[in-house]
Amino acid sequence: MDDWTPRTKAIAAGRPHGPGEPLNTPLVATSTYQAGGDFVYARGDGTPTWHALEEAVGALEGGEATAFASGVATLSAVLDLLPVGSRVAVPTFSYAVTRGVLAHAQKLGKLAVTELDPADTGAWVAEAATSDLVWLESPTNPTLDVMDIETIAAAARGRVVVDNTFATPLQQRPLELGADVVVHSATKLIGGHSDLLLGITVAKDPAVAAELKGARTRVGSTPGALEAWLALRGLRTMPVRLAEQSRTAALLASRLGEHPAVRRVRYPGFGMMVSFDLADAETADRFCASVRLIRAATSLGGVESLVERRAWLAGEERVPPGLIRFSVGLEDPEDLWDDLMFALTE
Repeated sequence: MDDWTPRTKAIAAGRPHGPGEPLNTPLVATSTYQAGGDFVYARGDGTPTWHALEEAVGALEGGEATAFASGVATLSAVLDLLPVGSRVAVPTFSYAVTRGVLAHAQKLGKLAVTELDPADTGAWVAEAATSDLVWLESPTNPTLDVMDIETIAAAARGRVVVDNTFATPLQQRPLELGADVVVHSATKLIGGHSDLLLGITVAKDPAVAAELKGARTRVGSTPGALEAWLALRGLRTMPVRLAEQSRTAALLASRLGEHPAVRRVRYPGFGMMVSFDLADAETADRFCASVRLIRAATSLGGVESLVERRAWLAGEERVPPGLIRFSVGLEDPEDLWDDLMFALTE
């Protein structure tokens, strides 16, 4: 399996083997196992469906994966491993819920949190030398800054965690760049169909993976059987979905950059996320209300294209008021462009 390409791993990893076995891992809906086997209770032992998903994502990222009830639950598990008073660094522009959870922990006196400009690698190197946990996100949400994971990780004294939701292991493998743990909101590109909530951690060190599994059990943030099965099914098509979405995103980002109503396009050169700045909040709100094919909604990574004026959300006050986060789906690129042009002229 180590010699397979990521595209092949996404298809083949985590499947049953042997004569008479089902081709696909079945949905195993159980909480309890009969006595005498290796499994006792699903909260701690998991289910075959969880394990198949964990095996597949772990193969893609190059570590040991653990599935959680949501992406935010992965953050809670990582923080559960920190002693009170630990110092944590997080990007100023990053997922608002991540910063919200950290801010709440700081308010309660559990953590000391420092926010840094994701583009200021020098500041990150200095902070990493003193922090107990360096939480990176690359590309960042919603400004799409690409962080220098390798340089920052090399300077880190404590644990380095990378939210790899936007890039996925198909476009970035943080464990190979020096990170200790990768986290995903599998709700997004891994699931790929906007129909589940699920999170995944992947640890380089099996001992850290065991700690994360223990945290999952302690806080009860176990995934549902159906969600794990749907995420595994979605993972199988992620390579072809992401490749097509990325091609469309690059095309539309280029065209948006030439449109007179667009002040700035934020696109890192890969991936299916594009952000662009319109004149102000009113213009951006009018744009989101005018799209017809594209939907105005607050998630990303599905087969359908979504837009959102990100600054309307609590915790996103520092985001430019006219910034539109655009999750590019699998619709025909020309149909998407026609819709963008219509909304930009309304």
